[in-house]
Amino acid sequence: MAESITLGRALNRALRDALAEDPSVVVYGEDVGPLGGVFRITDGLTAEFGEDRCFDSPLAESGIVGTAVGMAMYGLRPVVEMQFDAFGLPAFEQVVSHVAKMRNRTRGRVELPMVIRVPYGGGIGGVEHHSDSSEAYYAHTPGLRVVTPATASDGYSLLREAIDSPDPVVFLEPKRRYWSAEETDLPVRTEPLDRAVVRRTGRDATLIGYGPMVATALEAAEAAAAEGLSVEVVDLRTLSPFDDETVAASVRRTGRAVVVHEASAFGGYGAEVAARLTEQCFHYLEAPVLRVCGLDVPYPPPKLEGYHLPGVDRILDAFDRLQWEREWTAAGPAGVRG
Repeated sequence: MAESITLGRALNRALRDALAEDPSVVVYGEDVGPLGGVFRITDGLTAEFGEDRCFDSPLAESGIVGTAVGMAMYGLRPVVEMQFDAFGLPAFEQVVSHVAKMRNRTRGRVELPMVIRVPYGGGIGGVEHHSDSSEAYYAHTPGLRVVTPATASDGYSLLREAIDSPDPVVFLEPKRRYWSAEETDLPVRTEPLDRAVVRRTGRDATLIGYGPMVATALEAAEAAAAEGLSVEVVDLRTLSPFDDETVAASVRRTGRAVVVHEASAFGGYGAEVAARLTEQCFHYLEAPVLRVCGLDVPYPPPKLEGYHLPGVDRILDAFDRLQWEREWTAAGPAGVRG
């Protein structure tokens, strides 16, 4: 029987089941042992599986990822946590130089089945270094899978698949959604890695989001429906590799697209999505692909994050711009609206 389960609880259950089923899985990071992590995602795992399977690390992210590389090379499946998104930046050299390149460097002889869990994004009243969105850095790095769930069901299923994957996975967890619940049964298996899903069908425009912005996108689609606009919402789920098939098919149906994410717009992940859609759907588009993103500034203090983060009103404003483009086009080559 389905019960109300939060994303945080689903992730905890995924780790627990992976530890129980596969003795090669180990979980570690800063405070993930007896404390259960700052967000309690690893709560109870040390007590159940012992300090050899779930344990605390020193406060050294480069060391956490570096030791995981060695463990994965020698047959373990490490799942490590970067306590906050920006805390993982000291380990970025390890990720780019070794985690992402090992398979290619060894011509496929050495796999790195490891998962780097990263709580990311804002919305919790945190300051800079605690509210970053660095997905574009990881997605830009060949050799990595980059995954971000938006629901409890996907949180469980995608984390289990990430742990089972022979490739290294950067698993981005939208921490503002840790306490969001849905009715589901665990264990559950949803669509596989590398596949986007349509969360809401529509005919007038496609709204593309991922991770923390999927719930916001669904709210915006509901608000747009009250104004007579039918919006389709696509949850990317996996950022790299990108599911061109699902996303492009939606945009070809609707003829319009808006991409939403928390990270800054300039050079952000949404720019890649917009470029791919322009290349693949040009003759179907009735308006430019628009982006609704965080502002191009360092993450602001908590009292200002409401202005920084995309919300329903800013997404509705983007829909208005799509409508304006439609009217402008209908006016003819002169571009005069009658």
